[in-house]
Amino acid sequence: MPRIAIVVGEASGDMLAAGLIQSIRARIPDAEFVGITGPQMRAAGCTSWGDCEQLSLMGLVEIVRHVPRLLKLLRELRTRLETERPELYIGIDAPDFNLRLAPHARRLGIPTVQYVCPSVWAWRQGRVKGIRRACDRVLCLLPFEQAFLEANDVPATFVGHPLADEIAAPVDQAAARAGLGLDAGRVVALLPGSRMGEVQHLWPVFLDAATWLLERDSALTFVVAAASARVARVLADQLGARGLGDVIDIREGVTREVVAAADVVLLASGTATLETMLLQRPMVVAYKVNPVTAWLARRLVRTSYAALPNLLANAALVPEYLQEAAVGPDLGAAVLHWLDSEHERAALLLRFAELGVELRRGANERAAAAVLEVFKTQQAKADIEQEVMR
Repeated sequence: MPRIAIVVGEASGDMLAAGLIQSIRARIPDAEFVGITGPQMRAAGCTSWGDCEQLSLMGLVEIVRHVPRLLKLLRELRTRLETERPELYIGIDAPDFNLRLAPHARRLGIPTVQYVCPSVWAWRQGRVKGIRRACDRVLCLLPFEQAFLEANDVPATFVGHPLADEIAAPVDQAAARAGLGLDAGRVVALLPGSRMGEVQHLWPVFLDAATWLLERDSALTFVVAAASARVARVLADQLGARGLGDVIDIREGVTREVVAAADVVLLASGTATLETMLLQRPMVVAYKVNPVTAWLARRLVRTSYAALPNLLANAALVPEYLQEAAVGPDLGAAVLHWLDSEHERAALLLRFAELGVELRRGANERAAAAVLEVFKTQQAKADIEQEVMR
């Protein structure tokens, strides 16, 4: 019975881990899972060593005050690996943490897999050497990542993206609106992010954009997708302070339904841009971080785009407003453009559909197969070593 340790860093990693656990269990029913978990992992039967929210951090400068706590957690997990000796270690996303823990696992003779390629193709490309030292295999969600890693002597497998498998066709807009109790008319969805740091930077700007739009079309309906109850409280407090509590509706835990109901989505850069693309909704993407973090990022980043649809297409399919460019009137104008441009919307959605096909590969099953290949290879090596020692 293999015992597999998994460490995730946020909600998207929790989703990936849960799908992976289910696919491995379909092949090895008695497989056991432990690790740093989210609710979906726990529901899938993974024994928890701690909640993934403690790793859900953003930025470069912002993370500094959390370093002592993260180092303590790193020491604790190293001790866990030493005492419990799982047969396999899987880090899912959270590369700055997982790629520090994985080398320790390898020194203990535990094979390691990193699920979700760190963005070394975009910035801090020197990190690829650390990945080579830390990982027996990297599982890639995006098609161009495998070629980059293999060119740098890192074993890698493109597995596709589980979201593309899950969202095989656009969700019916009318049904989504009916489910949310929304009236007919033009609907704008607001997704200011899942991390508190994102919300604090972006939500005031999104409210500026909503105010700008309402001044031009008071019949617009705005719906906000809150990632958690904590985020919902912060959003509601600022809505009340702006006098918009009766104008903008907050919904918790129904992000996909909110996006499906919308005509246009204004959202934070991240995995949500991919989900919005797969649901075939036009979008405007924004992102803001601490100014010092932004200054550092501009000197490290080597890619032209931030939003996943643009990265996949290697073209500016959707507008991006980053840092000081993310201001309410400009975001509002970009949203209004999509609302009013029927032909451009149609062309965009056709391209979104093509990109979705590229990502739809049966990711959970392919990831499970790659993980078990690493496990079996390690087991075969161990058997040979034992035979030699006899």
